[in-house]
Amino acid sequence: MSGTVTVKNITLGEGMPKICVPLVGTTLAELRGEAEALKALAPDVVEWRCDYFIEVDNLTAVQEALEVIHGVLPEIPLIFTFRSAKEGGEREISTEYYIRLNEAAAASGLVDIIDVELFNEEADVRRLIAAAHGQAVFVILSNHDFHGTPSGEEIVSRLRRAQELGGDLPKIAVMPQHAGDVLTLLAATHQMREQYADRPIITMSMAGEGVISRLAGEIFGSALTFGAAHKPSAPGQVAVAELRRVLELLHRSL
Repeated sequence: MSGTVTVKNITLGEGMPKICVPLVGTTLAELRGEAEALKALAPDVVEWRCDYFIEVDNLTAVQEALEVIHGVLPEIPLIFTFRSAKEGGEREISTEYYIRLNEAAAASGLVDIIDVELFNEEADVRRLIAAAHGQAVFVILSNHDFHGTPSGEEIVSRLRRAQELGGDLPKIAVMPQHAGDVLTLLAATHQMREQYADRPIITMSMAGEGVISRLAGEIFGSALTFGAAHKPSAPGQVAVAELRRVLELLHRSL
């Protein structure tokens, strides 16, 4: 039922899940080095986790970092993400600055997707989606639960809400307490794709127990998976080369 989203030369929602690798450098020099190293890995998508950046509270420095990343990786779609501490990120900022930061990224002409957290005030979410779409930038509307795995019904409800609000790529990441939680996430992903989704969705169960969810997206319905280059940005991320081998194996088997 779900459709596709094409960003530069990458189409999400068809074929193998696309591989996204995060940049987590804390300084401009580290970011430049990470971006250069990613060339050899050839990920489909890159995410800049700017909550790791020590100058994230300086919009001029953020713009300079975006210029460096884009200069090194001009052809690879770039996701701009400030992950709040309450959803597993490195720090908190004010709501006002969160909005300014994401609006500036969307207006920079240097990013293709911004990640907006679903559990912000609805008016703020709608404002950021409108700002991004006004710049022809896509929006991942995301939720991260590091404490547990909600029921399948709740997972589907959150993904549907992200879709209803206008997120181009609804996303949820949950923490399993046991193998049954991973099954819950996978079943909910399948249900969302088959019954409700009119666009690609992104789901994952985190940590070691949830690794299977990062590999089996083509079967159950998740369009993007996150792999690690050097330092993972979330528990359970698999090294890119290993991730690609498994995704290709599964793809050939279907």
